[in-house]
Amino acid sequence: MRDVLISGGGIAGTALAYWLRHHGFAPTVVERAPAPRRGGQAIDVRGAALDVVDRMGLLEAVREHRTHMRGMSVLAPDGTEVHRSTEYARSSGRLDGDDVELMRDDLVRLLHGSTRDGVEYVYGDAIEALEDTADGVRVAFRNGPDRVFDLVVGADGLHSGVRRLAFGPEERFSHHMGIYLSVFTAENFLGLEDWQVWLKESDRGFAAMTVRGNAELRVALGFDSAPLDGDHRDTEWLRDLIVERAEGMAWSESRKLAAYARDAEDFFCDAMAQVRMDRWSRGRVVLLGDAGYCPSPVSGQGTSLALVGAYVLAGELARAGGDHAAGFAAYEERMRPFVELNQALATENPDGPAPEESVDRAKNAIALDAA
Repeated sequence: MRDVLISGGGIAGTALAYWLRHHGFAPTVVERAPAPRRGGQAIDVRGAALDVVDRMGLLEAVREHRTHMRGMSVLAPDGTEVHRSTEYARSSGRLDGDDVELMRDDLVRLLHGSTRDGVEYVYGDAIEALEDTADGVRVAFRNGPDRVFDLVVGADGLHSGVRRLAFGPEERFSHHMGIYLSVFTAENFLGLEDWQVWLKESDRGFAAMTVRGNAELRVALGFDSAPLDGDHRDTEWLRDLIVERAEGMAWSESRKLAAYARDAEDFFCDAMAQVRMDRWSRGRVVLLGDAGYCPSPVSGQGTSLALVGAYVLAGELARAGGDHAAGFAAYEERMRPFVELNQALATENPDGPAPEESVDRAKNAIALDAA
């Protein structure tokens, strides 16, 4: 039980590669994109996940890359400020807290830099088929030759291909949260300085925060909707939906977002959903992070679940001493209560941030050192 294939080169997959290598495994990461993905929203590293980052020797670097918000404003549909705070931001919580908010691409870059030695990365490829046998998993790749691995880990996100191949169609496990959300970069046309603004108008709204020394805005623009009949991989279809909603907003400044959404090279959009499964492993295949238990961005805990899950999975495989079934079972037993508390942050608070006390309880609801 040494050669492990990880599908997905994001936060979950790269963190797992680090910890597997730490425990003496030989991890290979296959990523559909041609290089580490750029862009993405601000993400939070909280509670137990901060301890994981500290044990990786990355806590200082993560803190150096944290966002530096002075506060936030809530705007009425016409752009009038109706609330402001210099103590709290919706994207990250209390500004004087220990939790760290940073941009997704910064964290991916730090994690990738810590795994350059001892981890094989295969970019521009994807898993096409899995044959799970008693002795290993034969993997057919889209571009490269077939290979055999002792274990396969699906860390490939909400629309996991590994989950589909090993467990069945996505609709069995994905639960729509009633929102479509896009993320993209825009010029700082609002003239914000270390600040973020939030605006909700009827069934649509946006949040914008300064990044890169106030030179840019990272925008999250979304709308309420039941599941739509379309392909989540069709970026231009999703882009058209977002542009249409932005053009229909009342405030003239917010309507400018339509042009930025139309032209943004880093545009991303997807339905907000949770993944709920009775089990995360089958045979020699196991799921990690969003692939197995996506809490949705509404929870603010996807990154922390990925980091903690990677640490626990690698540790339990090492403790199992070659018995992957025992390692997978211990991983699920330790992670499931933690996952359920963090998923509840979204399901119990669908219209806004969860109460601070709920977040504090959920983010620390696991002991990293097994009993």
